[in-house]
Amino acid sequence: MSHLADPDDTTPLLRYDTCSDDSRDEGYRSRWRSIRVMYFTMFLSSVGFTIVITSLWPYLQKVDDSANASFLGWVVAAYSLGQMLASPLFGLWSNYRPRGEPLVCSIVINMSANIYYAYAYLPTTNNKLHILMSRAFVGFGAGNVAVVRSYVAGATSLKERTGAMANMSACQALGFILGPALQACLSFIGEHGVTVKVIDLQLNMYTAPALLAASFGLVNILLVVLVLREHRVDDHGRQVRAINFTAEEREDVSEETEETIDQVAVLISNVLFFIVMFIFAVFETIATPLSMDMFAWTRKEAVLYNGIIICCIGFESILVFLVVKVASQRVGDRPVLLAGLVVIFCGFFILLPWGNHYPKIQWADVKNNTLVSWTSKASSASNSSLEPTGCPYEQTWCQYTPAISLAQYISSDILIGVGYPACNVMSYTLYSKILGPKPQGVYMGWLTASGSGARTLGPIFVSQAYTVLGPRWAFSLICGIVAGAIVLLSSVYRRLVAFSVRHGRIIQ
Repeated sequence: MSHLADPDDTTPLLRYDTCSDDSRDEGYRSRWRSIRVMYFTMFLSSVGFTIVITSLWPYLQKVDDSANASFLGWVVAAYSLGQMLASPLFGLWSNYRPRGEPLVCSIVINMSANIYYAYAYLPTTNNKLHILMSRAFVGFGAGNVAVVRSYVAGATSLKERTGAMANMSACQALGFILGPALQACLSFIGEHGVTVKVIDLQLNMYTAPALLAASFGLVNILLVVLVLREHRVDDHGRQVRAINFTAEEREDVSEETEETIDQVAVLISNVLFFIVMFIFAVFETIATPLSMDMFAWTRKEAVLYNGIIICCIGFESILVFLVVKVASQRVGDRPVLLAGLVVIFCGFFILLPWGNHYPKIQWADVKNNTLVSWTSKASSASNSSLEPTGCPYEQTWCQYTPAISLAQYISSDILIGVGYPACNVMSYTLYSKILGPKPQGVYMGWLTASGSGARTLGPIFVSQAYTVLGPRWAFSLICGIVAGAIVLLSSVYRRLVAFSVRHGRIIQ
């Protein structure tokens, strides 16, 4: 346990902390109002990503017949690639200017990109490329996550940090829940929906979520402009001058932070965060194609059922964040991170296919439809309108790889829903503590970029490995990566300590 001069251990999320000596101070109240704006920004960033994730594959298939599962990996990766490029830029911007500037700019980009996504069906050719570009720009706008994390890290004391990061992750999980939930609700609009001729818009189950995400962005801009103020505190929670204005103030800060950061710990933290995000990117990318292949779900069923499953995982994640806040105070951040990786390993191990039951092959449907068409024209018309379901015959592994049962799929979801949020919050909580009181905008930009890089490579990796080799090889490789992360964390366990602890300011 860390011992600080300030006894306040609380990190209020929905109320002010009346037990704190500063609770009646306007600066304290303004600081927590601003932190809550950051929570809301993180929430909306999560909504903006997940609100279309379960319908992305069916939408891609609908607007462009040439799109396949491999291209889906590139589309999902485009979001993260855009975020990877933008995060260091926004982080650097936030180090020298008020955070409101990069936040408003990024949100405007995000809103415009969601509108672009909603109109991706309009071009007569290469619709899949327009979807890919729109998702890349949505990701570029989401680069503001680096600004959000650096702000919260700089506006909280060391004892407040874990709780504040857990609260931010809880808001991210709420967005993770609400996004698929909204998509599941909007799926009842149907694939055809309604046409708004004045603006040449097809409002359906695929375009409505993106437009709703754009409207959320407008609310976010208003909050940033009207509520957000610059705040910075030291490790003990004492208010210090913000770093974002004058050179004189930056010199004052540099005098207080002459000690060096452990760059090895920074590098290892980035690697571990990369692995955590890579693993989850694989999971979220493969969920819809895997369920359609293994359970013979239609596009609409896959959107609805996976939306419900992801919502349940989101609720589970919120409970995990509450437990993590308590567990980290009792046993520390590093044991929680290690335990989370072990749980993730178990989740993917369970997902390995076994048994004697094989998936339904999609070519059987095509064959049956052709056979029936010889019987009567009426039957042919009826059957040709049916959507082929099952594992596509082009994926040769479908014919010899055992099917993954629904029980395996749900059990894996539950375990990953426990392990991922624990690893996620502990990764950047540890990272922010390792960095200490120095300006964290650029460092958080690199952490976000490493996570975005993982979410770029993860979908590409799993879409290729899954399409060509099948789930057995794909998930076996993931298990190996997670095992490697566990070994890496164990080998550098003693170096991952807070800046203040490392330099003897605080006794742990």
